[in-house]
Amino acid sequence: MTLSRAEWSARAEAHSERADALTAAHRKRQQRGEKHPVEDFLFTYYSYKPAQLRRWHPGAGVTLHDAAERAGWRWYSPGPHSGDVVPDAEMFRAEKPQLASLIERMLRLTAARPGQFGCFGLHEWAMVYRTEEHRHAVPLRLGSAGTDAVVEDGDLRCTHFDAFRFFTDDAAPRNRLPLSRESQPDLEQPGCLHAGMDVYKWAIKLGPLVPGELMLDAFELASDIRRLDMEAAPYDLSEWGVRPVRIETAEGKAEYVRRQRVFAERGNALRHAILDAWLGVPLAAESAAS
Repeated sequence: MTLSRAEWSARAEAHSERADALTAAHRKRQQRGEKHPVEDFLFTYYSYKPAQLRRWHPGAGVTLHDAAERAGWRWYSPGPHSGDVVPDAEMFRAEKPQLASLIERMLRLTAARPGQFGCFGLHEWAMVYRTEEHRHAVPLRLGSAGTDAVVEDGDLRCTHFDAFRFFTDDAAPRNRLPLSRESQPDLEQPGCLHAGMDVYKWAIKLGPLVPGELMLDAFELASDIRRLDMEAAPYDLSEWGVRPVRIETAEGKAEYVRRQRVFAERGNALRHAILDAWLGVPLAAESAAS
């Protein structure tokens, strides 16, 4: 596919406008020196700035006509005519073979597995279990004893290493599975909220090989998931207008699972789309999030 300068410029402009709208609140808080414990997470944990997010790319193999100003951009190669450029998947794989292999495995294997929906967001509770030191300087809704009781009455089923690694020493042995970085590709599954947020991480790492529209879709998914992640957490975030999903109750568990299933479907749709855009080989159409 080749896009004329008028075509790709219009898409780039629309992308930057959408990105600006998505990051407006964060940028205003930065100007005021304010922080938000829920909404700022995507910009700190993934270390991708609003200015980077607003830069549009066409995706692997899409030629941009009359785009000489991008000739020096990373993982862009010359196109068929003078001044043409194209994001080059082979250049990326040659430069970062291990990363390319990891991303492909994570996206394919995660999408191929059935979603698991019995964790009820207890990973955040396990991060504060039997400790006075919390990752967030906000009070606990149920206090320390009440929070510990929820963990002890529940069942820790975390499958995501980057959540598990923040469990307290007392909480880690309670998890059903011992998790490690090496086992992550074999255990990641689409029902996991953090795996859904990480679709954005994989898109970031692929850079220009992912169409800008998909990048923003992944950002929006991660943002929506982050909201539920903190609504279901043990923290009292009422100061920031966060309504708790009380997963310590049957009603809260049911709401969590209902929304978790929607995120699993959205995440798998994006995994399919990213692999198709990057490698040109779509996954099977059936959803693995059921």
